[in-house]
Amino acid sequence: MSQADGTGAGRYDSVFRPGLFKGQRIWVTGAGSGIGRCTAHELAALGATVILSGRSADKLERVAAEIREDGGQCDWRAFDIREEEAVKANIAAVLAQHGPVTGLVNNAGGQFPAPLMAISKRGFEAVVGNNLTGGFLMMRELFNQSLQQHGGAVVNMTADFRNGMPGMAHSGAARAGMSNLTMSAAFEWAHAGVRVNAVAPGWVASSGMDSYGPAIQLLIRQLKNHVPLRRLASEAEISAAIVFLLSPAAAFITGVTLQIDGAASLGNPMFPNLDHAGTTPFNGFHRAATPEVLK
Repeated sequence: MSQADGTGAGRYDSVFRPGLFKGQRIWVTGAGSGIGRCTAHELAALGATVILSGRSADKLERVAAEIREDGGQCDWRAFDIREEEAVKANIAAVLAQHGPVTGLVNNAGGQFPAPLMAISKRGFEAVVGNNLTGGFLMMRELFNQSLQQHGGAVVNMTADFRNGMPGMAHSGAARAGMSNLTMSAAFEWAHAGVRVNAVAPGWVASSGMDSYGPAIQLLIRQLKNHVPLRRLASEAEISAAIVFLLSPAAAFITGVTLQIDGAASLGNPMFPNLDHAGTTPFNGFHRAATPEVLK
């Protein structure tokens, strides 16, 4: 079961069968923290050799050490997915060392809160680069160098953009673009046996929440009141959806964006958002820790 203190006693409690990805190599970008870290742990617990990537070598080393301590197999590469030559070179190096990669979790990304009128061109392009362009480069290069020869699956990370993203318009534009890119790739790459889907999480109780300033943290503590399920998602609930889309059970699912938001993006003023004690989250990640802002 999940350990609230993040000590990691035990092993990942996945709902999927042991050995589901045995013998496979699956790449997870943005694997140094948050949803990426959790997903990497679950995939490793299910037998995959997980390739961890991100920009911080220190974070990747820590997650790799955790996975190996838990009995899993992994490797890591620190580079910026927005740099095309770095993407090409690192994918080539991993394939030469480990063999074909048949899965990609395009999780890396990031944004900052700001009203649209205050976002600079540089800031807009940085967020689009993190959340769209870098993911495109990873998809394209893994397809060209491996997936088109062997088949496989890609799961892209988007966000809850169905009603726009006021306060983070740059991220909303990039995430919507990634959802559309997912549909195009699913159609173009189906002939090679490659499925491409996306997940669109709403508010997740993840370590990234602690990176925001005091004003935003005050809002974060109230977010559950805007979710019909009256809580935030756990990292493990997002990971479980990603793992399903990578699995053989999703063999006829491609080109979809799966909404994971507790119905927060639904409803209208004609029907009240009824208050209640909240539902129970699934916490399969044994190393999960509650963000400080939510304690």
